[in-house]
Amino acid sequence: MAEKSTVWGLFHMATDTRKVSAGTVIFTEGDPGTEMYGVVDGEVELRGSGGLLRRLERHEVFGEMALVDDSPRSATAVAVTDTTLATIDRRRFLFLVQETPMFALEVMSVMADRIRQRT
Repeated sequence: MAEKSTVWGLFHMATDTRKVSAGTVIFTEGDPGTEMYGVVDGEVELRGSGGLLRRLERHEVFGEMALVDDSPRSATAVAVTDTTLATIDRRRFLFLVQETPMFALEVMSVMADRIRQRT
């Protein structure tokens, strides 16, 4: 799966991490997107108005779409278990896209995979 490839490799080395307790809302649909996340440990659910969209586990990434097109969050992310997240902010994201072309391709691959699973 694309989420567990090059994109995760960059998160694995991230120095910015955040611990969230089970039940914590990480972001809400409609919020501005300032970071993308990698699940270091734990589980996260992405939820839309119709309910569960996807359950993410260790080494999967999310939140990238808002950074790609600078639009509000398209879903709500909730920690299902106590979770550790690695974060990449918009400035770092843009640097990685510019300096690491494979990162940009992997992010696009993650997004394409999610779109395909929705249809």
